[in-house]
Amino acid sequence: MKPPVGVYVVDLSSGRVGMVMGHEGPYVQLRPHGGGREWDADPGAVRHATPAERLRAATAYANARSRGEVP
Repeated sequence: MKPPVGVYVVDLSSGRVGMVMGHEGPYVQLRPHGGGREWDADPGAVRHATPAERLRAATAYANARSRGEVP
């Protein structure tokens, strides 16, 4: 599965939620909610994120930002 750019997916190997930024070689490039360092994931090991998973990622980012842990 090569998900389209702009959708949120769950990387099953790490459990992280990320937005698809592109496809490079055999990998899907993901970026965490709110920005940050991209990582590569195996397209066979990702699935679309549920609304609850997207909300959890957004909440975690907002909480980290309020604590001054992210810019």
